[in-house]
Amino acid sequence: MSDDQLSQLFEQVRQGALSVEQAVEQYQEQVPQKTGALASASIDLDRSSRCGYPEVVYCEGKTSTSLVEIFTLLLEAKQRCLGTRISEAQAEVVLKQFPQAIYNQTARTIRIPEKDAAFDEELISGRIAVLTAGTSDRPVAEEAIETLIWMGYEPDFIVDVGVAGPHRLQEQLPRIQNVSAIVVAAGMEGALPSVVGGWVSCPVIAVPTSVGYGASLGGMAALLGMLNSCAANVTVVNINAGFKAGFIAGLIADQKQKTS
Repeated sequence: MSDDQLSQLFEQVRQGALSVEQAVEQYQEQVPQKTGALASASIDLDRSSRCGYPEVVYCEGKTSTSLVEIFTLLLEAKQRCLGTRISEAQAEVVLKQFPQAIYNQTARTIRIPEKDAAFDEELISGRIAVLTAGTSDRPVAEEAIETLIWMGYEPDFIVDVGVAGPHRLQEQLPRIQNVSAIVVAAGMEGALPSVVGGWVSCPVIAVPTSVGYGASLGGMAALLGMLNSCAANVTVVNINAGFKAGFIAGLIADQKQKTS
């Protein structure tokens, strides 16, 4: 229950429109239990009230049955669901149970909208951009995009603007110079975030990807290059961590929206 909803409840009691007992009953109906205990997991149902968004399910290593149980519990608590790193086999089972689910095979994510959840289904567009250096970085970038959609944003997706063709980024500058945050996914030497950072006034969240030949060391070269960026507005998340980058970009946009 939000602060506004709680204030309205108190006001109704003060005015005599609700008894104390009725107010307590309404409060209990709208506030889920803090922890949902399952045989395979303990779900944090209170995370949305503490952190702004519900718990996200990391699907790798979990059984399909466990995933169905977790998503069922989240939906019963009126929380919209996001699962990351889901396999095709897992997704097939989840989709049978929840036909409304949205599976992104490239991103390896699944979203299950809950029509009764406290969430405005109209997405906010134009506040966040997601860029890739190459098309091989797309799976990581799409994980960030699915995360942002789950958060209520519709990011501007710009693909294949890496430093091997500098003119390609310059052509897209009008699309990235008036946003709240930018996610940049890049492998190889990981140079693109630094270049982007030199063109914009917003935070740039760099995501190193495990794309590249032997000396790229599975994304370590890109990670180190990004950590050593001389662009002051560049920050870095873990290798292939598209979810983390998207979530941070969404939080930045949230704060920008509140202050404006």
